[in-house]
Amino acid sequence: MSSPGSTSSSTSPGTAASAARVKEDRSARVAVTIFPLLVFAAAAIGFFFSGPASSLGPAVNPLLGVIMFGMGLTLTLSDFALVARRPVPVLIGVVAQYLIMPLIGLGVATLLQLPPALAAGVILVGCAPGGTASNVVSYLAKADTALSVAMTSVSTLLAPLLTPVLTLWLAGQYMPVEGGSMAMSIVKIVLLPVIGGLVIRLLLSRLVDRILPVLPWISVLAISFVVAAVVGKSADQVAAAGALVLVAVILHNGLGYALGYGFARLLRQPVRSARTVSIEVGMQNSGLAAGLAAQYFSPAAALPGAVFSIWHNLSGAILAALYRRSDARRAAAAQAEATEVSASA
Repeated sequence: MSSPGSTSSSTSPGTAASAARVKEDRSARVAVTIFPLLVFAAAAIGFFFSGPASSLGPAVNPLLGVIMFGMGLTLTLSDFALVARRPVPVLIGVVAQYLIMPLIGLGVATLLQLPPALAAGVILVGCAPGGTASNVVSYLAKADTALSVAMTSVSTLLAPLLTPVLTLWLAGQYMPVEGGSMAMSIVKIVLLPVIGGLVIRLLLSRLVDRILPVLPWISVLAISFVVAAVVGKSADQVAAAGALVLVAVILHNGLGYALGYGFARLLRQPVRSARTVSIEVGMQNSGLAAGLAAQYFSPAAALPGAVFSIWHNLSGAILAALYRRSDARRAAAAQAEATEVSASA
């Protein structure tokens, strides 16, 4: 085995691809640890320097487009081939995504008796597709990362249809919803950038492979600017209702993890797939929800999405650590049992 610093003229393309993947994984592991801190810092900047931060408002949708373009760059045709090879777990994950989280959002809004703007914002977070951070957390949790990517991809492609329809159905009682306009915005912000990134990956795969480790950082910087802009526009509401929004977000996210796992296990999915579904359901594209809420509802309605962007990265890292610790305990118990059986033989 060669050391990390050594080189060889006979390095195969497979070895190079493997090295690129290791580098990408290392970058993602570091990034998911620092994500919450960076986004929280952006929220603090938005709150204390609301004037300059709110001026970023017009850049929110282009920044979301950058994030989704980056997601497209990480996709390959094999990610979509998994849908054909393993349609059942993908279908379970996507159904859970668009069934559990919207209904939890409505339940949380009703339970906490949220004001109309905040209720609409919480529900919109629930109606958003899966977030790309779920793929990184799935990797760290030793869940099924390929399945996570497939679920995120499918839920994202379905977002122009399902997000506005579900938002109109569930949040329309709180605030007027322009379903058609929202659908077109999602096409422009999500669908076109993702397809564009996928095409670039197909045409310039070697170039894209080189920049893959940088993509998580570009995404977190973009979402940080989005959060700063959203918080800057609603600094007064943050001071008045920040604690209530945080409680709503924690409930929404935590119940998503728990019910997503339970839903998958109820349908007899293995533990690894159930972990993937739980992460996919609990972690949302909250940046998209914040941008849409700011555009179609009000600055206050965008707060749940902004807070969710901070919290779900933190809770996701914690959940991944708990899953890994559970694996370690299970492996230790199995080893102890094997040792005991060997000793008594």
